[in-house]
Amino acid sequence: MERVQYCGTGRRKTSVARVRLVPGDGKIVVNKRDIENYFGLETLKVIVKQPLNLTGTLEKYDVLVNVHGGGYTGQAGAIRHGISRALVQADADIKPVLKRAGYLTRDPRMVERKKYGLKKARRASQFSKR
Repeated sequence: MERVQYCGTGRRKTSVARVRLVPGDGKIVVNKRDIENYFGLETLKVIVKQPLNLTGTLEKYDVLVNVHGGGYTGQAGAIRHGISRALVQADADIKPVLKRAGYLTRDPRMVERKKYGLKKARRASQFSKR
């Protein structure tokens, strides 16, 4: 019996998530740990599950994720992006729904680089007249 799986790559800030959707009962495993153990905040778990809830496929697939780089928030956004791309690969009919929700769009916002002569990207030292 051949094992069907759908793959998607998601990115957010400096995080990269490789997502595999396998037919199953709705388990989400992130870096070989259950999602409950990996993400401490409930909002991050909700972000990860958004595309599955929107399309009604939460109990249809097991989600296996490898993610690295960035912090927890960026990783959650990258996983959401990867799950959305994998769902489109599994069923092309749900693409307009995910596109309208904005889950297929790669968020381009990145950290601005530090400039010389400044303390941070835009923060200069305090001005004093005397």
